[in-house]
Amino acid sequence: MTATAAAQDLDELCYLTAQSMPSLKVLDHFKVVKLLGQGSYGKVILVVHKKRGTPMALKLFPRQSTALHSFLREYNLSLSYCTHPSLTRALGIFFSTPTHYVFAQQPGLYGDLYNVIVSEVGAEEECVQRVMAQISGAVTHLHSLGFVHRDIKPENIFLCDKSCRWVKLGDFGLTRPTGTCVRAVWYESPFCTPEVEPAKKAEKEVAGRRGEGAGEEVEDIWVTVEACIDSWALGVLTYCLLTGCFPWEESTHDDHNYRRYEEWFVHQEEKDDGRDAAFPPQFRGLTAHVMSLLKELLHPQPGRRGTPEDILSYLGGPWLRETEKKERRRAQEAEKEVKQIRESGAVGGELVREGRGER
Repeated sequence: MTATAAAQDLDELCYLTAQSMPSLKVLDHFKVVKLLGQGSYGKVILVVHKKRGTPMALKLFPRQSTALHSFLREYNLSLSYCTHPSLTRALGIFFSTPTHYVFAQQPGLYGDLYNVIVSEVGAEEECVQRVMAQISGAVTHLHSLGFVHRDIKPENIFLCDKSCRWVKLGDFGLTRPTGTCVRAVWYESPFCTPEVEPAKKAEKEVAGRRGEGAGEEVEDIWVTVEACIDSWALGVLTYCLLTGCFPWEESTHDDHNYRRYEEWFVHQEEKDDGRDAAFPPQFRGLTAHVMSLLKELLHPQPGRRGTPEDILSYLGGPWLRETEKKERRRAQEAEKEVKQIRESGAVGGELVREGRGER
């Protein structure tokens, strides 16, 4: 499906559902169990449907701060396009209350990825690779339909079990069709792509002029929504899962860690001796194998970034140096064991031959 077709179909669905949205009271139809999460969008509560007896999550958006079209866009996208098993899907129930717009979706009963990430340690490497394999498939599916998620981060990836054997990417409030023009918004986060750094500079210029008493505004900077936005986020997410940290606080040249990474990256691109320079300090616990993946996903130039599907090529090999050392030790022990068996077999063979000669 082309991006234009995806946008048109989604707009049509929004128009149709706007004509048929019922008005209900939450407590008349649902038993509230607990709060699952909340943020600037509103909140998510775990409920049990009184007639069906099934658990589900209700996502509530305050009407005062939510445009009806934004609500319907997220609902319809989740209902009609999120058919991949690792995408959170709406359940076909949507309504309004005097204070909120509401829709029901599949619940993440075990929290989000932050539940398995130990600060400054990360998660078990097998778990990390399982998660990235699933999210890679989910994002590839979205891209194939002409959409870019634009908000991939640990708190938007929900657990269906404690071992991350089934995870789901959710929260499609920022998802837009590929090729859409949006205002470039800089925000202090490692997930913010470096190509919006000019927006930060513009923001600083405006703040500076305001300080001098000038009232003029800087012209908005617009960027095109491209799939490479999600690739960058997947690279940062991989690092976060492996280490329990972020590689930098923000993806701008004001950030020392990001600047050092980009300098190392450029050096790698320019040299032709085939050898890798020492990784930047924050990457030294990672193997060359996963660094090759991160170089694809975290390419400073958006047009040259890898795709979510590239992650699949790196599964199976060690991503942490400790894992690599353990695998090397296991291989050496296995080789030693085979050698001992061969030697004992050779000795046994000689004894057999000697015994036959005596007869």
